Amino acid sequence: MTAAPATPSGAFSAPDAVTPETDDPVFSVRNLWKVFGPKADRVPGDTSLTGLSATEVRERTGCTAAVRDVSFDVARGEVFVVMGLSGSGKSTLVRCLTRLIEPTAGTLHIDGEDVLAMDRSRLRELRRTRAAMVFQHFGLLPHRTVVDNVAYGLEIQGVGRAERRARAAEMIEKVGLAGLGERRPGQLSGGQQQRVGLARALAVDPEVLLFDEPFSALDPLIRRDMQEEVIRLHREEGRTMVFITHDLAEALRIGDRIALMRDGEIVQLGTPEEIVAAPADDYVRDFVRDVPREQVISVRRAMRPALAGEADTGVALAPGTVVAEAVEAVARSGGHVRVVEDGRTLGVVDHARLLAVVAGLDPDAAGPAPDAADSHTTGGEVAAV
Repeated sequence: MTAAPATPSGAFSAPDAVTPETDDPVFSVRNLWKVFGPKADRVPGDTSLTGLSATEVRERTGCTAAVRDVSFDVARGEVFVVMGLSGSGKSTLVRCLTRLIEPTAGTLHIDGEDVLAMDRSRLRELRRTRAAMVFQHFGLLPHRTVVDNVAYGLEIQGVGRAERRARAAEMIEKVGLAGLGERRPGQLSGGQQQRVGLARALAVDPEVLLFDEPFSALDPLIRRDMQEEVIRLHREEGRTMVFITHDLAEALRIGDRIALMRDGEIVQLGTPEEIVAAPADDYVRDFVRDVPREQVISVRRAMRPALAGEADTGVALAPGTVVAEAVEAVARSGGHVRVVEDGRTLGVVDHARLLAVVAGLDPDAAGPAPDAADSHTTGGEVAAV
């Protein structure tokens, strides 16, 4: 099998999508509401209000429904991205997960345990050891060194000085700050300070990392470096992450699945490819309009059944390979490429199918394969698209 070419510069390099483990999710959220305002608890249960828009609810009740009837699971080991414009409810939602903001209605579980039923002691344990948060504003203690800032969570837990400093030094090296442990935050760049915040969250070895727009204040190049850092850490550790952002490109780069919010509701939840290739409505379609489709859509979605002889010829690519890579392979070979999984050809992609994806068309609009009327698929070897 011929190896696939390297990802072109600038292509979205999100990790392979995680299939949600619905029988064992880390977070399970059902019909969650957060309403601010007078008599807020009456809004979720009033059917005359729940069908209204956010503006109508506010005009009628004086309440703001920041999170409206939201349901989702976060699978173990998944990078789950919540994205939307300012005011969409995404930051309120992530704070509800650990009850930094108290939900108004609904159910919320972590590892099957009811978060809404936790007493103060159990909540403290959740926030200190099970779910660590990385905020947009670093929140570093200016009078402490980097190593002591990273060790702060362990200090709160009562870990001894030698042990916590050793753990902090390990995390400092992990996030690329080796040799800077004795500096103070004011001696670091913005990107370095955010790495300290990330190391501090990692030091307590949480089950889940929660990111609330952590890179939005950083310069573009530093922001990209930090995105790569998150991708690397996830690849090495497989830690569950919930990531909040307003940046679609960031969501596409790091997310296994994306929940796109508007006015407190999730308007579409799916993989990056599903959202770009099949927007749920005009709002989502407008959101993804400028995304380079060839850098997100895979050859699995673009392929067609193989004709006679095609299943055994051509460069072999994995089903998750993005179309941008296939374009390069087709350009180099001058022919089609095969989509191969476990040694079996699932289909092929030719220049017409690739061009349709780039043009924003359904690949099936490219028409039948050349000489399709006189050809046939290899019996038993090629799966239908």
